[in-house]
Amino acid sequence: MNEQEALRLAVELMESAEAAFLTTIDGDGFPQSRAMLNLRNARKFPELIGLFSGHRDDFTVYFTTNTSSPKVVQIRAKPAVSVYYCSPAEWRGLMLGGMMEIVADPGLKKALWQEGWEMYYPDGATDPDYTILRLAPAVAKYYHQMSNCTFGLESDR
Repeated sequence: MNEQEALRLAVELMESAEAAFLTTIDGDGFPQSRAMLNLRNARKFPELIGLFSGHRDDFTVYFTTNTSSPKVVQIRAKPAVSVYYCSPAEWRGLMLGGMMEIVADPGLKKALWQEGWEMYYPDGATDPDYTILRLAPAVAKYYHQMSNCTFGLESDR
């Protein structure tokens, strides 16, 4: 599998995976993994396709979460994270690693906002408990059956 094919398959996986798994490090130094909404899933979030179209080569990831969640506390203390997308039936996976950023941009919060999230954030996109997380990964590794590919990502992130 060449890098161009692996890139295409990795992006396809990001756009189709049911969930993305975020791993942070807790205060005791132990990894904590949890499933997150995969906002890149084109079937579940078709209105966000345009937002991600400019990030096909850089693997940028956005998550939404509660500001009050333990993961936000963990990211503030240790921003190094791992995100994993997979299709177990196909033996495919994409691991992204880097420093997670907490984003306060109101325009991005509004752009990512989904109808129905009021049940989590009663005040809508301006709710103080509504937080955006962004990963511009430093490491990207794609696995497909017995092949793998590590992508060269820009070092000036």
